[in-house]
Amino acid sequence: MTADNIVTSDASSGVVDTSMDIHQILEYLPHRYPFVLVDRVIDCQPGKVITTLKNVTINEPYFPGHYPHRPVMPGVLIVEAIAQSAAILSFKTMGSKPDDGSVYYFVGIDGARFKRPVSPGDQLIMQVEITRMSRGIWKYKGVAKVDGAVAAEAELMCTYKSLASPEEA
Repeated sequence: MTADNIVTSDASSGVVDTSMDIHQILEYLPHRYPFVLVDRVIDCQPGKVITTLKNVTINEPYFPGHYPHRPVMPGVLIVEAIAQSAAILSFKTMGSKPDDGSVYYFVGIDGARFKRPVSPGDQLIMQVEITRMSRGIWKYKGVAKVDGAVAAEAELMCTYKSLASPEEA
């Protein structure tokens, strides 16, 4: 399976593979360490929904300061992980990848709620669905869960902009 042909099928079994590993994810996100917050795409249905995974480890760079006595993943980073999942879904939906001539901006958040702490050793599963696409604005509903329990949820808005030159980013 190549990064350009992520959706594959086995005609004999009818199985369709819509997952992505970290190497494929890095082709769809401009982020790099330490800010890549998606480790795997479990399932992607372009134009509809994506399910992603973040393995939360004690080695995360924010844990020594948040909080040393009881490490907790910052809520804003959980929302960012949801937004990165949304970006992958959008690029897969558009059939394109990020480049130096474009930028994908996170432009709004509504209804963010944090229901439980996310700690080292947790596996954060994000599900993001497109709720609307209109005039260059994409709207999503995202939920992040740990062990089936909602950790955070939010409605997000993003936009994709073409740039006249890379300096405009």
